[in-house]
Amino acid sequence: MNSIKDMVKDGKKVKFTYYRKNELWYVTECGFEFPVPIEDCGDASFLAEDKAMMFMRYIRKHISTVESEKSEVESFQSKLAKNVKRGSDSSDDITDI
Repeated sequence: MNSIKDMVKDGKKVKFTYYRKNELWYVTECGFEFPVPIEDCGDASFLAEDKAMMFMRYIRKHISTVESEKSEVESFQSKLAKNVKRGSDSSDDITDI
């Protein structure tokens, strides 16, 4: 994943891609997709294409979400691998993960 600085520098743009579940989804020039919650819009205009710099807040927030979820998945996979290594096939062990 590119850094946020790389995503917004030199006048880079974002493009609106779709609306789903009260979020406007945009994509950066490097392909990073991120949501903009409708409740944040107020009376602002959200264009089909705009300066990426104007969306730094949303990009940063989504990067954080993605990294957090990635960490959770890696932790789960590690615990699952340890469980399998022990040779346990009990579903009770999996719920403890």
